[in-house]
Amino acid sequence: MTAELLPYVEVNTGENPQACVIWLHGLGDSGNGFAPIVPELHLPESMAVRFLFPHAPERAVTINNGMVMRAWYDIKSFDLDNRADLTGVLESMEQVNALVEAQHEAGFAYDKIVLAGFSQGGVIALHLGSRIKHKIAGIMALSTYMCKPELLAEEAAQENKVTPVMMAHGVQDPVVPVALGKMAFDALEQNGFSATWQTYTMQHSVCLQEVEDISTWLQKVLA
Repeated sequence: MTAELLPYVEVNTGENPQACVIWLHGLGDSGNGFAPIVPELHLPESMAVRFLFPHAPERAVTINNGMVMRAWYDIKSFDLDNRADLTGVLESMEQVNALVEAQHEAGFAYDKIVLAGFSQGGVIALHLGSRIKHKIAGIMALSTYMCKPELLAEEAAQENKVTPVMMAHGVQDPVVPVALGKMAFDALEQNGFSATWQTYTMQHSVCLQEVEDISTWLQKVLA
């Protein structure tokens, strides 16, 4: 586990929040990218939630000609088996887990913490959420896929088999084809996780209906 926590953007929807959402951005973005979504969720005033939007470390990304950018892991090829660099995934998983532990030490119960992520961030949310040894509130994976789904059967933790997993994807996604998202959902189902699958008429993005559905889901899992 890293000595220093990942830097992050923090947004609180009210005083003395009792729940926490750790939301991971996609390739080349930063924690600032999704922070503006919080007011768009229109969570009830009675529901105070802390949102953390961590910044991924900067690293060279092979498919982008080695350009250095914020990335949760290297992408060496577009082939599914090699798209996510497992070493980088595991490093980021430990860094995000350190954030989870820090929030728990700050007073948040594990079962009031949600792991969320978009694209690359969703890969990390799925990898950690399916293996973490504490029962958490929920896992949200948007426009994403699974790193090494064949490892899930052996590595999955029982603690979150009943934890709600929201998977959502755009049917017109040219970056992460919807079939890859569906494969991740199928892997979760086959390994006994409580996952749901939703699609939207959009590309590699987030749409208004999805934001409304995310709000409804968060209110349910954090009730």
